[in-house]
Amino acid sequence: MQKFHTSPVFFLFVLILLTGCRQKPETPQRPNILFAIADDASWKHFGAYGCDWVKTPAFDRVASEGILFTRAYTPNAKCAPSRSCILTGRNSWQLEEAANHSPLFPAKFKTYAEALGEHGYWVGSTAKGWAPGDPGEINGKRRELTGPKFNEFKTDPPAKFISNNDYAKNFEAFLEERPEGQPFCFWYGSTEPHRAYEFEAGLKYGGKILDDVDEVPTFWPDVDSIRTDMLDYAFEIEYFDLHLQQMLQKLEELGELENTLVIVTADNGMPFPRIKGQVYEYSNHLPLAVMWPDGIKNPGRVIRDFVNFIDFAPTFLEMAGLTSEKAGMQPVSGRSLAEYFNTEKEGNVFPERDHIIVGKERHDVGRPDDQGYPVRGIFKGDYLYLRNFKPERWPKGNPETGYLNCDGSPTKTYILDTRRNKGLMEFWQLNFGKRAAEEMYNVVEDPFCMNNLADDEAYAELKTELEAEMIEQLTTQSDPRILGSGDIFDNYPYVGAVQNYYNRYMAGEKVPAGWVNETDYDPDLKE
Repeated sequence: MQKFHTSPVFFLFVLILLTGCRQKPETPQRPNILFAIADDASWKHFGAYGCDWVKTPAFDRVASEGILFTRAYTPNAKCAPSRSCILTGRNSWQLEEAANHSPLFPAKFKTYAEALGEHGYWVGSTAKGWAPGDPGEINGKRRELTGPKFNEFKTDPPAKFISNNDYAKNFEAFLEERPEGQPFCFWYGSTEPHRAYEFEAGLKYGGKILDDVDEVPTFWPDVDSIRTDMLDYAFEIEYFDLHLQQMLQKLEELGELENTLVIVTADNGMPFPRIKGQVYEYSNHLPLAVMWPDGIKNPGRVIRDFVNFIDFAPTFLEMAGLTSEKAGMQPVSGRSLAEYFNTEKEGNVFPERDHIIVGKERHDVGRPDDQGYPVRGIFKGDYLYLRNFKPERWPKGNPETGYLNCDGSPTKTYILDTRRNKGLMEFWQLNFGKRAAEEMYNVVEDPFCMNNLADDEAYAELKTELEAEMIEQLTTQSDPRILGSGDIFDNYPYVGAVQNYYNRYMAGEKVPAGWVNETDYDPDLKE
């Protein structure tokens, strides 16, 4: 038998061929998806945005190794409706009951997590998914809107009121159960920095001092108790970030980080007066950093275009090779963020991404007949225009029931006590008082939205243009509020602890303890 002899040159040739076959493909295979969402955190309070009194190394890493978005907004700055927008790719006013806080989630709207689970992804979540509300059932099975829960592992939290959920360990358990070869989609839903907080946790455990806070919003008094409250908020953001850091490390250990799309954000602004649940710059403007080593060109970019929470679902569908129709979902209103992954440009990239439509309906109850506080608005360029459709109502809920659309806190109590004990109306009016029918602010020069330009003749033409664009788009989106049937939002049932709360409370009926903070009630304001 003839023997064949191979030379070193032959082996080198084969090696080159094999090495070439292992080069990164132009289009990566379907990526894993890690979606990390903090609970109540404004955009300004993450290190990548220049904040040095809140330490967020994991968020900052995602930003530096991926893309940092400086104008990311939720259409509706409250937990359940904001998360509904994320999951469906639709604005809250396009989601029937899911426009409200604590609703029954409509069966007709499928979430991206449900769709990906049906198309080859290993899907799961930990801690807070879509909430609060009732996700409902389909074919007798309770829906898991963000995927099956992985909540088994617990830990000792560093302060009272921080969750004992070991988020990182539960993510690890999710990965261990994944069938071999399946891409994953995981929702990390921290419950931080949602209230309540252990008072002075930031000082006692976080090594912080009051002077660390570089800016107290001008609609609050600059006093020690409010600075302490802000540091406690910062301490909880850092806990959220710590677990994200551990998740990134685990993915690196497994060799999975390169092909994982990591998105880090929050659902609405910080849980303080005039922010969470309202429609202002610090309410709707949220942190957003995205990394995907295998799939993002020219990492380290900063994008100044307006991007929207309704853009997440179409992004995830595109990554999975799906359209909303193929996924069996309702048509999405958002636009995939993948176009930013495939370009090397930064700053303002797509001129048409120059605005965001925002709004709200019913959040927490506390008005007669469970009425909401309907608002629609538009952020465009440097400006925010708002229309308050029912300015005769109390924007935070009625005084008699404790302004329930504002979480109890040292900051809330201080402002109410200042009015009650010192007769100072300015801070109370800014945070709890009634509002004009129209508001307009330059959010670049006036990020705290203190100087209402709506009645300034110098801005009349701009106000008219913004209002017209807002109405045109909402009409195209079939918004019931614009089409004259907005009261439907007040008639959807509230599935929280108490329905028709105001009426029952005022009639003297016993209601759940803790719903009314008696120190927040001022009988002089009862109407």
